[in-house]
Amino acid sequence: MKHPAMNKDEPLAGEPFSYFVTKDNRLHIFCKGKLAKVLKDRAATKFLDRIEYLEMKDQQLAMAKETGQFKFGNER
Repeated sequence: MKHPAMNKDEPLAGEPFSYFVTKDNRLHIFCKGKLAKVLKDRAATKFLDRIEYLEMKDQQLAMAKETGQFKFGNER
């Protein structure tokens, strides 16, 4: 059985991206459990404001684009 993140039709279906906000307001974005990017201060706040009300699929796409790891073929 293939892992959902490996699905060529829906590569973000396995939700490979996650994020964590630290006490000093830094936003750590992870891809498949590995740190992909750190945003701080205004950039972190702006990103969180942008994804706050998005559905998970759209949040995944936003994190993929933010980290530069978005060569999935479904971006527009």
